[in-house]
Amino acid sequence: MPEAGHNSDAQLKSIVERVENLNAQIKNLTDDRADIFKEAAGNGFNVKALRQIVSIRKQDKTKREEAEAILHRYMVAMGMAV
Repeated sequence: MPEAGHNSDAQLKSIVERVENLNAQIKNLTDDRADIFKEAAGNGFNVKALRQIVSIRKQDKTKREEAEAILHRYMVAMGMAV
């Protein structure tokens, strides 16, 4: 009987292969995302702004609104906004 916490060679191989598979999937998804941004740029969209929109949409609405309010206050104080 194997010791507690001991894993078989087959289990180890399975874990490594699953991680490698996920790494390949992540690379494919990253490449797909890059292709979408290239398409957007080719259609005249500003990729930097698109990335920022994607990032903002991930944020909690309340926290985002608080951060925007603080930023606006600072910009007013610096004479950059009204």
